[in-house]
Amino acid sequence: MQRVRSGGAFEELAAYSRAARAGDIVAVSGTAALDADGVALHAGDAGAQTRTALERALEAAAALGARREDVVRTRIYLATDADWRGPAEVHGDLFAGIDPANTTLYVGGFIPEGCLVEVEIDAVVTEPAA
Repeated sequence: MQRVRSGGAFEELAAYSRAARAGDIVAVSGTAALDADGVALHAGDAGAQTRTALERALEAAAALGARREDVVRTRIYLATDADWRGPAEVHGDLFAGIDPANTTLYVGGFIPEGCLVEVEIDAVVTEPAA
């Protein structure tokens, strides 16, 4: 199995990777729009947080050989007070024509204060692992 770590302190504490690849499957862990200190970026803007989080998730997948076109499933988790429309529009912008399966839902909250969105992606890669 191949793994990618972003170097975040929570990855170390909880013993997980940002993304992992087993065979042709790439799974990206829940990813939020946080700075290096774990502070939420784009305060109050669920759409901007979604864009940053999805771009980071795609970068982690790419480090394991997955392209945007390989994404087969996405998940968008929203804080209960977040507007769903901005995240939906960002997802539409980033995945138009790819149209992966998607689940978007509200959750009770997130560990980082000010975090409105967390995303996950899964991809199936047809190219050999590096």
